[in-house]
Amino acid sequence: RRQRGRLVQACLGLTENEAKDAVAKAIILAGGRLGGDAVEAVTAEKQQIIRKSGLLEFHASREVLTNVGGLETLKGWLRKRVRAFSDEARAFGLPEPKGILLVGVQGCGKSLVAKAVANSWRLPLLRLDVGRLFASLVGSSEENLRGAIRVAESIAPVVLWVDEIEKGFSGVGSSNVSDAGTAARVFGSFITWLQEKQRPVFVIATANDVSQLPPELVRKGRFDEIFFVDLPDAAERAEVWKIHLAKRNRDPAQFDLSTLAMASDGLSGAEIEQAVIAGLYEAFDQGRPLNMGDLLEVLQETVPLSQMMAEEINGLRAWARQRARQAS
Repeated sequence: RRQRGRLVQACLGLTENEAKDAVAKAIILAGGRLGGDAVEAVTAEKQQIIRKSGLLEFHASREVLTNVGGLETLKGWLRKRVRAFSDEARAFGLPEPKGILLVGVQGCGKSLVAKAVANSWRLPLLRLDVGRLFASLVGSSEENLRGAIRVAESIAPVVLWVDEIEKGFSGVGSSNVSDAGTAARVFGSFITWLQEKQRPVFVIATANDVSQLPPELVRKGRFDEIFFVDLPDAAERAEVWKIHLAKRNRDPAQFDLSTLAMASDGLSGAEIEQAVIAGLYEAFDQGRPLNMGDLLEVLQETVPLSQMMAEEINGLRAWARQRARQAS
């Protein structure tokens, strides 16, 4: 019954013929019966609609929440909303979740979370590039935003990922001088839609630089929650090492994860991943298996981003203490 409900949801936004074709394709793939591939087949049909729009990118993500090291508070919040778009949730009296804003240090898993959520919830993931919205013709930018929203809503339920949202809307404050108010109007339309949207479009916006965030965006009601993603602590770093070693076909039990966690103090998840890759190159070049020495040597040569951007990260933490919930 639940599978049927998910299939009906997945067909939303398709024409009757498109839905028929998608379900027929799913039956053929499943050898004559409607199996678990049905939702994926319907999602593939939706990809075609998105490609035609030209404003949104479809991401076929294979990431899962278990591939995200740490961030237990955020992951727990998301797990509780796995069935949030079902009829069961509506009957229980729950509203559909609006979305979250992830603010924090770059390379600490914000984009990874967006990809993992869509996969875990079995929903299509669309990426909105705010820069693409702005066109040279007067009125075109506003129409582009309306078009992107229309496509997203037509295939809802869907996860809409707006990466580095502060860069897309950074010129809002001086918009009346720089572009005759275009950025301000597009931004105004976007935040009004965030507040008032009726369709199940779950927005995940990410931001690295809070100083460029327009204050209207972080007002209560735009998002369900604002999470701050900080640098991983020692236990989280050990988990990140474990994930990336296993991802590259290495047995994490063969490595001293606590030593690696201590040696990588101040590193982001992305920097730890790069350390594993650099260690693999070293071992591959010498024609032998990867060992602890390779990884520790790479770490000695690494200057962490947290060291180069110490003032910015401290500023981020000060901002988050008053306005955001800790993701870990």
